Amino acid sequence: MVNGVIYVGSYDDNLYAINAATGAQIWKFTTGSAIYFSSPAVANGIVYIGSTDSNLYAINATTGTLVWKFTTGNFVEASPTVANGLVYFGSGDSNVYALNAVTGAQVWKTATGTNILVSSPAVANGVVYVGSLDGNVYALNAGTGVVLWKHLTSGVVYSSPAVSNGVVYVGSSDTNLYALNARSGSPRWLFPTGNTILSSPAVSNGLVYVGSEDNSVYAVNASTGTQVWKYTTANLVFSSPVVANGVVYVGSNDGNVYALDARAGTLLWQASTGGTVELGPTVANGTVYVPSGDSNLYAFDLAASTMAAKFRPPERPEPASLQPDYTLKPYVRNTSRR
Repeated sequence: MVNGVIYVGSYDDNLYAINAATGAQIWKFTTGSAIYFSSPAVANGIVYIGSTDSNLYAINATTGTLVWKFTTGNFVEASPTVANGLVYFGSGDSNVYALNAVTGAQVWKTATGTNILVSSPAVANGVVYVGSLDGNVYALNAGTGVVLWKHLTSGVVYSSPAVSNGVVYVGSSDTNLYALNARSGSPRWLFPTGNTILSSPAVSNGLVYVGSEDNSVYAVNASTGTQVWKYTTANLVFSSPVVANGVVYVGSNDGNVYALDARAGTLLWQASTGGTVELGPTVANGTVYVPSGDSNLYAFDLAASTMAAKFRPPERPEPASLQPDYTLKPYVRNTSRR
């Protein structure tokens, strides 16, 4: 969501711009094939999105007209990331690309061992971190694409890395959430869940939140890797959690979006959609926006939710309703000594 507009891709081959307040369509842009897991990135009036037609598109955010497109050797399902005038993204042709965000000209590309499916690059301190289906997490120089280090997991990496306080957090199909030193790639800890992690972690206030195909959402201590809580839904959790105002929002393949207390993991409210919720929600201006497998985008108003009612402060009593309680006796402290 940028400037009151929601940008979202669909399996029907289109990128949509939707009025965030009303849900009305502003424009749509048709690509050459389905937009699967690629979420748009928006910067300086341009929307960047990948498509399974092997292209990364740059589209005018106001008009929906094409600015440029860049063709790779295979599908682009991973979400692009824009930083310092460059667009970073992975492709099914086993490369990570860096393009000039204005012109679309290639600045560099770096090969990984195999496809980059849905792992979106994280950029921090001049380094690009991304996962590959070859099982590695890569750290690349953001300016040149040179490999600084790579860390091999025991599975494949669908998850997008999150970087916080010098640590890279990322999930793997080997069921583990990894914490890696951002400079060296050496492991600090790993936390096992009960199944594959496709979800991308979110880090907030010393906790790491991630979903797992064991139907659960986990909160893990960011320093030690110990479990703080887990919440189990009725189906797989592909969705990546989003944390805002002390609440974790996450979707499940059971068709619901959940709002969980970020510290305790207790359910604040849940809302149903008509299909699976595989992508992460977006939270802005008191509204949670959720894409669903039933081909709809949902907007849930937090002000009307159970959470808002549950934590509403009590109203002040009317002064006229207050009456003295004559049964109360004054407390007299015994100051005598034995």
